[in-house]
Amino acid sequence: MLELEIAPRTVADRLKSGETGLILLDVREPWEVATAQIAGSKLMPMGEIPSRAFQELDPEANIITVCHSGVRSLNVAAWMRNQGFEKAQSMSGGIDSWSREIDPAVPRY
Repeated sequence: MLELEIAPRTVADRLKSGETGLILLDVREPWEVATAQIAGSKLMPMGEIPSRAFQELDPEANIITVCHSGVRSLNVAAWMRNQGFEKAQSMSGGIDSWSREIDPAVPRY
């Protein structure tokens, strides 16, 4: 079984490799995404996950959840695992760590 958390560097490497079927799921609110986002991510605010996940996401997909600091995304990844999304993982440290470690062009807030 995959670890529940995944490091930003590992996410960046997987994205850079062009891995197919990888979904970066941004669980922040629209105003947060307007401030800073990782290119190619899909917005689905945390509060909408229960009503949208099964309609819009493949339970077999490699889904990496992202939020601001890693707390919301960890909660969402754990919930998704309990719902049968066995490959769901949370990016540790959220987009704030992404800005610090991977892409300083992504604004911090």
